[in-house]
Amino acid sequence: MPNELHPYAVLIRPIITEKSTILAGQDKYVFEVDPRANKTQIKEAVQLAFNVRVADVNTITIKGKPRRFGRRIVHRPNWKKAIVTLVPGDKIELFEGV
Repeated sequence: MPNELHPYAVLIRPIITEKSTILAGQDKYVFEVDPRANKTQIKEAVQLAFNVRVADVNTITIKGKPRRFGRRIVHRPNWKKAIVTLVPGDKIELFEGV
């Protein structure tokens, strides 16, 4: 496998927004992940880190927004977001009470 990433290096941070808290009620949790990670690696990382069973993983690559520095226009870096669906009955306690 050319994309060998340590499972703890795959997940960067949880995304906590209004939309992601609504999705948490549907057993879906949102994470920023390493752009090189594939769906299988993301699934294994979430199962290892939180001791839950993952039913499905959806990924989205977010394009960086343009920013201005004086007359120069630069772009923020691209990043990858993963929406992880858990098996009914499993929960990630990190997101509770947010």
